[in-house]
Amino acid sequence: MKTQEFLSIINDNKDKALLFEYSPNLLVGTNYHITEVKHISIDSVDCGAQTDSWKETIIQLWESPSELGKTEYMSAFKALGILNKVAKMKSYNLESEIKIEYGNTHFHTAQLYVQGFVIKENNLIFKLSVAKTDCKAKEICGIPETNEETLISQVSCSPNSGCC
Repeated sequence: MKTQEFLSIINDNKDKALLFEYSPNLLVGTNYHITEVKHISIDSVDCGAQTDSWKETIIQLWESPSELGKTEYMSAFKALGILNKVAKMKSYNLESEIKIEYGNTHFHTAQLYVQGFVIKENNLIFKLSVAKTDCKAKEICGIPETNEETLISQVSCSPNSGCC
């Protein structure tokens, strides 16, 4: 999801509680805070010697141990206020991918993709997911587009393969 779409969804649902589902049926706790917004520029070189660059917006969530008994989630209105304040200090690239950075004692810290959202009663719930790593240079490396199990049995990245 792009940053513009994420911000628009929150703006359109200011009257709702803002929830994040980091794994199926697992929600970030009611005691979360938005602790950082990162505007990231990435310049990369893949294993096929191809360069790429893109931008990401990463919103970091943290669960406050001093608020474990909290019963209400942050409102979308409050979150929008925080995100708008950030925009005044450091403008967003509205076309950049939005990610949510989160972790707790049962889930490793990760930058999660926003896959979509649902509205349930008075809750705006963003559905998050992890993405597997992938080879961006499959064609250069001679790796066929196929399922992962077949890939493991068929491909070796030998020194003369043109890969890595």
